[in-house]
Amino acid sequence: MRARITIMTFVLSLFMVLGCVTTQSHFYAVKIDSISGMKADKNRYVLLPGNKDTTVDDLQFKEFATYINCALTKKGFVPSDSPQEANVAIILFYGISDPQEYQHTYSVPIWGQTGVSSSRTTGTLNTYGNHGTYSGTTTYTPTYGIKGSTTRTKTYTKYIRFFVLDAVDLDEYRKSEKEVQLWKTTVTSSGSGGDLRRIFPVLVAASQEYFGENTGQEIDIRMSDKDKRVVEIKGIATTDKQ
Repeated sequence: MRARITIMTFVLSLFMVLGCVTTQSHFYAVKIDSISGMKADKNRYVLLPGNKDTTVDDLQFKEFATYINCALTKKGFVPSDSPQEANVAIILFYGISDPQEYQHTYSVPIWGQTGVSSSRTTGTLNTYGNHGTYSGTTTYTPTYGIKGSTTRTKTYTKYIRFFVLDAVDLDEYRKSEKEVQLWKTTVTSSGSGGDLRRIFPVLVAASQEYFGENTGQEIDIRMSDKDKRVVEIKGIATTDKQ
């Protein structure tokens, strides 16, 4: 019976450890730069791919567009079933850079014995008439500290992950065939992760409140992939796909 309890305890502990591993949060540093013009109040939109050779039927575009549409509707934009009924075209560009390797050289201190702080000798004296012998032991107390340093080099890989939303006035384009930009939001993040599909919902959640707005400068946001805004974006997107 005790053996069974021990096995069950081990299994439960293993599940707890695995659970902690799978629920671990990853934090991302996100940079957002958004600018808007005087006509940024137009909100009936159609979302189009901006990447070369990418169509609206491209599977990756459709997945990313689901997240963008969720964020846009939360911001007050209204999706249009056709470009003819929309007054703004929002063009989505996205991508990830090639991996770039960097090396970081740093010093590591070497710890060890640096000397002796004191010594103590103990022993025994034996006498035999006019003769004697002495047997003793000397104990040294060493001192420890940094003896020096060694140089090490660490190599790490970095990716640039990004997307851009570029909003164009469709009413003006129909009249003059001029592409008048209404607003533009650029979102970037750099790090060791090379999976754009994993980080894309984080990029959207971090920047959604600035769509169509003017930030005045590039702003920095640090966000976890377990943040409730990320979970909400991913949850709505999953529901829309069903």
